Amino acid sequence: MAGRMPEMDVSVNVLGELLEPCSIAPMTGYFRDGHCNTCAEDSGSHTVCVTVTAEFLAWSKYVGNDLSTPRPEYRFAGLKPGDSWCLCAARFLQAHDEGCAPQVRLRATHQRATKVVPLEVLKGCAGKD
Repeated sequence: MAGRMPEMDVSVNVLGELLEPCSIAPMTGYFRDGHCNTCAEDSGSHTVCVTVTAEFLAWSKYVGNDLSTPRPEYRFAGLKPGDSWCLCAARFLQAHDEGCAPQVRLRATHQRATKVVPLEVLKGCAGKD
């Protein structure tokens, strides 16, 4: 069926609770609903809610995922340190493995993230939620 909206996974966080919002300013999430909701079509698994740092943004740009440059054609103002964002689980794990993972917001991180990132790693990078 053409034009069908993807079916969203249940909105549950890594703690087994209702998924909390990640950010509405800037608007984030695969569905651009402010939450790190996901679905089968979300191949990048945009499920880890992070608070970005200057170090992380520089690293992300260096590895080819420029999140700081505004892209008006996508209604994207660019991220700045302190912004929250639904990050792809594999990109988060890569940042973690390379020593520059941003802080995780567990209550806003979707449970599907644990299919890529061990829960212990997420908890080890958690800030005060």
